[in-house]
Amino acid sequence: MTIRSIGVIGAGAWGTALAQTARLAGRDVVLWAREPDVCREINAEHSNQVFLPGVKLDSGLTATSDLAHIARNDAILMVAPAQHVRSVATDLARHLKPGTPVVICAKGLEQATGKMMGTVLAEALPVATEAVLSGPSFAADVARGLPAALTLACRDEALGKALVEAIGYRNFRLYWSSDTTGVELGGALKNVLAIAAGIVDGKGFGASAHAALVTRGFSEMRRFGAALGARPETLAGLSGLGDLLLTCGSPQSRNMSLGRALAQGQKLADVLGSRRSVAEGVFTAAAVVRVAAEKGVEMPIASAVHAIVEGRLDVDAAIEGLLSRPFRAEG
Repeated sequence: MTIRSIGVIGAGAWGTALAQTARLAGRDVVLWAREPDVCREINAEHSNQVFLPGVKLDSGLTATSDLAHIARNDAILMVAPAQHVRSVATDLARHLKPGTPVVICAKGLEQATGKMMGTVLAEALPVATEAVLSGPSFAADVARGLPAALTLACRDEALGKALVEAIGYRNFRLYWSSDTTGVELGGALKNVLAIAAGIVDGKGFGASAHAALVTRGFSEMRRFGAALGARPETLAGLSGLGDLLLTCGSPQSRNMSLGRALAQGQKLADVLGSRRSVAEGVFTAAAVVRVAAEKGVEMPIASAVHAIVEGRLDVDAAIEGLLSRPFRAEG
């Protein structure tokens, strides 16, 4: 199988970076943007100053607002925000030919249903063949061609390896996996945990508390993943622990920076209203807590984040609740 052309849905920072990457890998690439002004700038100026400022885009990268144009490509990267994947996939279904690989690049669970993006895709776009791309990567780094390594999961090994060859290149190293569940869950859960890491940082609790938070957060990720059938080695790899370390370790992370802002007394609505980018952890937290309750999985950090973003607890009360938990065996 040879993949020569790639359509990218979503011209935010990550979608634009992946489109640029696919061009650097030698593919024909068209990028779908909802905003007409973003399309015009990409086509005329070879830049996307709204979502990815300061990055010069490849002159061969084109943009469109026509999903039918996207559907004609050999493979599609679904980089719409997680809460919009269902609606975009539903619109795409009218145009897509059966068997076309659609690579989920959104990191989250559907807030309204608690469903994973793979399930959403299967319901809204049943003719597509699912794959998942996730791992430690900041859009600006990837778009500039700085080295990064991610995991691409696909149950069909031949297709997965074809996608790796199509999207990857020297500085964008991809590792194939068949564990789509594990790769998806790592990317979704790390966003919720990064909000907690940002709160720890914003409160000035220090490096020791930060390390404890990330480690206990990883324990929650492993428990949640096990309940949904993810492989432990996947969660210990790039798309799980790797992405968790990156997203919890830098204010460049949207979710971590949001947690810092909340810890410093800013209101959630004000923080979200001041940004064009999406902090997926805000929406995924509710879905994670819902599914965890259904599966009987204990997730105190994720539950505290959910209570904060829902407005049921302030930051200080949530911290006190975590610090007051009884001592127990590590696990």
